[in-house]
Amino acid sequence: MVDFPTTLDDAIAQAQAATQSALEAGYTRLQIEIAIPELKPMEPALQYLPILDRYGTHLKVFFTDAGAAALARRDWADTPYTIQSIDIQGTRQTTPVDELIEPEDQAFVFVSPSAVEVGLVEQMANAAGDRPVILFNPRLEDVSIVGIGFTARKLRERFLNTIEPCYYLKPLESLAILRLYPSLWQVWAESVEGYTLVAEDPQKPTLERLDQILTEVMGIKQTPTQGMFAGLQRILRAIGR
Repeated sequence: MVDFPTTLDDAIAQAQAATQSALEAGYTRLQIEIAIPELKPMEPALQYLPILDRYGTHLKVFFTDAGAAALARRDWADTPYTIQSIDIQGTRQTTPVDELIEPEDQAFVFVSPSAVEVGLVEQMANAAGDRPVILFNPRLEDVSIVGIGFTARKLRERFLNTIEPCYYLKPLESLAILRLYPSLWQVWAESVEGYTLVAEDPQKPTLERLDQILTEVMGIKQTPTQGMFAGLQRILRAIGR
């Protein structure tokens, strides 16, 4: 039984549970996406990482720029993780992949990689072999428009499709998408009582499928209203902590 998360802490706990289940099932390339508007990656990443504490200093956490990595090293001083940058203007141009992915490393987390870095992330994931590689809140929506179109599409087919989306939470207009491995993809609808599960699909629902679900649930095509997703305000307040 999956409950809809009403706080950021709930979502992080679900993401940790999904990660544990997926790793135990043998998946080694995972994606965690908590797609809440205005959510900054630093704090939720720190909350999430204890699920990987068993790797200790052999867990390597990569940020996409040197400034974010330096900030994490300062603010996460009490954590054992190794923190590095894959800054496109710095590290990724000067450091070979085999120096970023070292033999003693046991697991890797990439915090908010974008379409700009996805090619390097692919190389690093390949170098990691069977060791766990986790993309935390990636920003890959525009991967198809970065570089030459055909090449970008092949990248998606070759690499991105090998990643298991073990946790996904995204609020939309009147609906929310939730996936918590090993459950199916779920669509939840908001009501005055809270959130109600209205559909489950084996694949991530498309916009057309969401529109169909919304029509079935509401009986008509619905437009945004002021009160939509009032229950997620606790998550948004948690962001500002």
